[in-house]
Amino acid sequence: MNNEEKLARLVAEACLEEKAEEVSILDVHDLTVIADYFVIASGRSVIHVRSIINHVEDKLQEQGIIPARKEGIQEGVWCVLDYNSILLHVFRQEERDYYELENLWGDARQVELGSMQV
Repeated sequence: MNNEEKLARLVAEACLEEKAEEVSILDVHDLTVIADYFVIASGRSVIHVRSIINHVEDKLQEQGIIPARKEGIQEGVWCVLDYNSILLHVFRQEERDYYELENLWGDARQVELGSMQV
């Protein structure tokens, strides 16, 4: 497992700790230059989406990892934390259903989450 995948798993675990729903990791490094992995998660409400984002940011900051950019936090319906090689997308469920990133990036390899502990 490479360092980028380890970071993606760390992000996904932090999402799960905050009770994010439908957490997935897509390996997109062969499909785009914008990132190596997408971590995608859902929250039940605007408040839940923001709490997931805040928890992930705090958890990674404890290890000295700071996002290069943050988008959408004010609105809380589709938030992105950009960790350069990892992009975290946290959606409110309605927006996730609408944008269907997993289908848009359907050729990406899905990283198994089975061994993650919360």
